[in-house]
Amino acid sequence: MKKLINKPENYVDEVLEGMQAAHPDTYKVGGATGRMLHRPTAVADKVGVVSGGGFGHIPVFAGYIGDGLLDACAVGDVFASPDMNPMLESIQFADQGKGVLCVVGNYGGDRMNFDMACEMAEMEDVTARKVIVSDDVAAAGPDEAEKRRGVAGFVFVTKVAGAAAARGQSLDEVEAVTQRAADNVRSVGIALSSCTVPQAGKPTFDIAGDEMEIGMGIHGEPGVRRGKLRPVDEVTDEMIDMLLTDKPVSQGSRIALLINGLGATPVEELYLVFRQAKARLEDVGAEIAMHLVGNYATSMEMAGASITILHLDDELEALVKAPATCPFWKV
Repeated sequence: MKKLINKPENYVDEVLEGMQAAHPDTYKVGGATGRMLHRPTAVADKVGVVSGGGFGHIPVFAGYIGDGLLDACAVGDVFASPDMNPMLESIQFADQGKGVLCVVGNYGGDRMNFDMACEMAEMEDVTARKVIVSDDVAAAGPDEAEKRRGVAGFVFVTKVAGAAAARGQSLDEVEAVTQRAADNVRSVGIALSSCTVPQAGKPTFDIAGDEMEIGMGIHGEPGVRRGKLRPVDEVTDEMIDMLLTDKPVSQGSRIALLINGLGATPVEELYLVFRQAKARLEDVGAEIAMHLVGNYATSMEMAGASITILHLDDELEALVKAPATCPFWKV
């Protein structure tokens, strides 16, 4: 393991301290366990929006605290769910009398602990709801979509939730439009190399230097196919085919497109993916209303990329384009 760290057991807490030190106007470490990151002050007169999940995916999850995005986030160890306590603390911080929406990745620990946190919040007369993000088409077929992992689609779903809340919409309205975003987002990824969790000290999985794996999850979960690395246009075509097979686009469909790096892929290569993805999508009649290229949902130092498509309607398009600011993204 070759990393710029101190003691592996202090990794997450020291990174959170660094984030607060670098961006004191955006991030503050709080909570009894020090595993709740939040805005310096709560924003009154709006629905609160929170999330939480395992560390190692910056900017997901905690990086997306900011104007028009999250108010607070519970932080777990690397690739491990936070426990219920920082989730409840995040809900308590974000609640300003209009309720709180929790944007949750479709992982067992995250769902179970947010269920408990929301139940505890309700006992304190705080209305807390959940929207589950399950956008990875490689994880399960359409008939078992509830089993899909939450991956980079979290970026668009969080953006929609934060924008709806910032506009002053009610909790029912914020929940409904965020659920619509979650229902209309699809992602698929490709891994070229593994990553090393600091406390494990060894790669999460093994893959040969000339191999790639289509559909691998952001924690190293198995994909749908492993084979020899091929030219980027061919790889991009296979990923686009999987996305369009799962949810086709028609002539004139408007979409938001994210080409996401998993941590160690040069941005130049992400632009090659974007080049081919854009051409393919426009060939089938899609109109790209918004696009992002960069590291928006990472997996430590894993090499690889993912493609995410959000199918838009007028309201979703307005919300993904609404102003938002955090250290990693400004709209």
